[in-house]
Amino acid sequence: MAREPKRAHIVTFGCQMNEYDSELMAGLLEGMGYQLTESLPEADVVLLNTCCVRESAENKVWGLLGTLKRYKRKKPDLIVGVSGCLPQQNGVAEEIKKRFPVVDLVLGTHNRHELPRLIDEVREGRGPVDAVLREAGDIPEGLPVRRKSGLRAWVPVIHGCNNFCTYCVVPYVRGRERSRRPEDILKEVCGLVAAGYREVTLLGQNVNSYGRDLGAGTDFADLLSDLDRVDGLWRIRFTTSHPRDFSEKLIDTIARAAKVCEHVHLPAQAGSNRVLRRMNRGYTREYYLELVEKIRAAIPGVALSTDLMVGFPGETGDDFEDTLDLVRRVRYDQAFTFVYNPRRGTPAAGWPDQVPAAEKSARIQELIRVQKEIGLARNRAEEGRVLEVLVEGPSATRPELLAGRSRTNKTVVFPGDPKLVGKLVWVRIEQGQLTHLVGRLQPES
Repeated sequence: MAREPKRAHIVTFGCQMNEYDSELMAGLLEGMGYQLTESLPEADVVLLNTCCVRESAENKVWGLLGTLKRYKRKKPDLIVGVSGCLPQQNGVAEEIKKRFPVVDLVLGTHNRHELPRLIDEVREGRGPVDAVLREAGDIPEGLPVRRKSGLRAWVPVIHGCNNFCTYCVVPYVRGRERSRRPEDILKEVCGLVAAGYREVTLLGQNVNSYGRDLGAGTDFADLLSDLDRVDGLWRIRFTTSHPRDFSEKLIDTIARAAKVCEHVHLPAQAGSNRVLRRMNRGYTREYYLELVEKIRAAIPGVALSTDLMVGFPGETGDDFEDTLDLVRRVRYDQAFTFVYNPRRGTPAAGWPDQVPAAEKSARIQELIRVQKEIGLARNRAEEGRVLEVLVEGPSATRPELLAGRSRTNKTVVFPGDPKLVGKLVWVRIEQGQLTHLVGRLQPES
C-alpha cells in the first residue's frame, strides 16, 4: 500500500520579499517530496514566515503559535518552524523557543536555502534547531522556486538595506545591501519567460541602490534596460524605490523602456521636514515634490503610490498637517497608511516623545479619509479611457467577471471569456470605484 505523501503548509506575513521567500521555501519543500496544502490541520510541516516591521503582523504570529500547540497535541510528529524577520532580531529566537516549546525550528533571513538540511535535523530528533545566522553570506543562485502564479513572478534583485531609518528594523534583520549579479537576474527572467511568465516585479528594500556593491558599473537603470530587451517579456514592475536615490537617469530609462510599467511606488513616510529629519529619510518635502514633478513630466499618465506613517515620535499637529498637504499636492493613486509603533532595536523606539494612541488613531482616520477622496477621484478620471489590461483570472469579489491590471497597476474588472486569462486586452473604463475600475472589453482586442 502506497504511503501517504507528507504535506507542508506555509503562512506568510509581511512584504513582497517575504512572499518570494515563501515561494522559495515551498520549492525547497517540494524538492524534499512534500506536497503543499492550504489546510493547516492536514500539514506535517508548518512554517510561519514572519514579519516584524508592523506590530500587528508580529502579534498574529504569537497568536498562531498558540493555536499550533493544540494541533501538535493531536499530531506529535508535526514539525513547526518559524522563519523570517521576527526571529532575526536579537534575542527573539531564544524568546520563541522559551515561550513556545511547540516550535522545532527557528530560521532567520540569511540561510533559507538550508531548509531541507534543517528539517532533516529535526526529523532525526536533534530539535529544537536554532539556525539563525547573524551575518548574511553570498546570495545562493539556482534554487527551486514554487511560484503561486504562472503569469507574474517576483524576482529579487537586491537584499538588505543601508538606510537605517530610525523607525525601521529592516537593516537589522535583512542585513546590509547585497546585489545579485545582473547575469543571474537576466538568466532567471529568461527562464521565467520560457516557462510562460509574462510579467516580472523586481524586488528590493531599495531597488534604486542596485549595483553599488558590485563594482561593475551597472546600476538599476542599466538593469531595467537589459530586461527591456528580453523577448517574450511583456511587463516589468519594481518595488520599492527610495526617493533619495531616484536618479534622473532612472526616470529617463523608465520613460524610454517599452516594457517598464507606468507606475512608481515612492514612499514618502511623512510630509514634514522636521519629521523626515528625525526619521533619517535623507530628503526634504521640497525635494520629494520636485521629484514627483520630474517623474510626471517625463512619464505621462504615470500612477504614483506611497507609504505614509502617522504618529511618529514628536509629530505635532502642524507636522501632521504637512503630511496631509503633501498628499493633497501629489494626489496619489494609492497610499498604504500606517500608525507608528515602536520596533525593538530601532532608535525611535526609545525616544520619550511618543504620540498618544488616541491622537494617532484620530490622525490615521483623517489621512485615510483624505486619501480615499483623492484615490476615488483619480479612478473616476479613468472613465472613458481605453486601457491595456493583462488578464489574471476571475475577480476575487465577483467571480463571474474577469480581473486584470492596467500598466498603471490599477485593478480592472470586466465581463469576458475565461480563455482570455493570460492575454493582453483593451478595456474601455465605464466606472471608477475606490479600489478598482469597471469596464467593457473592446472588440478590437
